[in-house]
Amino acid sequence: MSGVRLQKLTPPSADFWESIGFRWHTDEDTTSYVADEIVLVSEAEAEAYYEAANTLYGMFVEAGEYVIEHNLFHEIGIPFNLVEAVKKSWENDVHWHIYGRFDLAGGIGGAPIKLLEFNADTPTALFETAIVQWALLKANGLDEAAQFNHVYEAIRDNFRRLIVLDGDLEEFSHHYEGWKILFSCIGGHTEDETTTRLLQKMADDAGFHNAFAYVDEVAFSEEEGIFFGEENYEYWFKLIPWEAIAIEESDLVRILTKIMENQKAIILNPAYTLMFQSKGIMKILWDLFPDHPLLLETSFEPLNEKQVQKPFFGREGGGVRIMDAGGRELARGDAGYEEQPCIYQAFTDLPRDGEGRHYQAGVFFAYEGCGLGYRRGGEILGNASKFVGHRIG
Repeated sequence: MSGVRLQKLTPPSADFWESIGFRWHTDEDTTSYVADEIVLVSEAEAEAYYEAANTLYGMFVEAGEYVIEHNLFHEIGIPFNLVEAVKKSWENDVHWHIYGRFDLAGGIGGAPIKLLEFNADTPTALFETAIVQWALLKANGLDEAAQFNHVYEAIRDNFRRLIVLDGDLEEFSHHYEGWKILFSCIGGHTEDETTTRLLQKMADDAGFHNAFAYVDEVAFSEEEGIFFGEENYEYWFKLIPWEAIAIEESDLVRILTKIMENQKAIILNPAYTLMFQSKGIMKILWDLFPDHPLLLETSFEPLNEKQVQKPFFGREGGGVRIMDAGGRELARGDAGYEEQPCIYQAFTDLPRDGEGRHYQAGVFFAYEGCGLGYRRGGEILGNASKFVGHRIG
């Protein structure tokens, strides 16, 4: 499959990237992480990505409800100690989903859009999509507004929905009473910290009081809530995967569940986003919406066709295998996640350019589809893949 249209750009200098806070611009092999080309998409293609994200989110909500109603947490890999937190966060709309990213095949060159997975809990590439590709166009004298990209504004507005929910955003100022959000990540990870601080800036622009603290600086009390120093926070955003907390910090899971039960704080993204994050929910989606044009056939057992084996909570292509109909391995991603249960998803081609490089679309969702960016690399996109911006034209 081909049909990716590219436009060559002059890449900004490392000093320029550093000046806007983008510090992971160069890969270990000293090549640029950001491609010096952008993908050209039509207005119709951008609109199709937007509509796909909106449709898919509604389907995920139905699938989440189905998992809860039928107690399918074990089937999709939700750790037992997180089940109550998932249920409690699902039951009350105040546990608002701030943002996620759909990974999609197709959408350009005439290829139909197909869902690969939903990074609903701690999605990466936020800074690249919201800031870097906008700056890339501006640095090359192009119209930076000629993108499907209002990620910053959409997430800012979604923070306001923590207060107004589905109400009028203009009502936020009438309800605002000095609500505070604490933003946290694990220290020593530049990309995670930059992403977390970007989200903090979005919340600041939304009108919240907020602060940043590494997670080991935060205090948790079942009865009193979440503290940094002497300050108590109604909301805590953690750029730490829920499944990692469940496995490595079981005491913290118990405390956070009690904090939710006692209505002392809201944790973002909510625990229920782990259901969406699990690749296991792809099988539930296929059961609920068989042959839906946005979905690929998915099973907990090997398929009788070319297929992709994916661990439930794998990241960056780790543990992914492409296999033929007989189960023979054709390609393998980086090592990792081998101990996890897996899904088997029907194989679909990723669009390719004239040099045979593969492109996967990432569409951010914050109340609605709000931004597009691409990753480029081999047939299995791993940690060495490049970020590629886009322009509508």
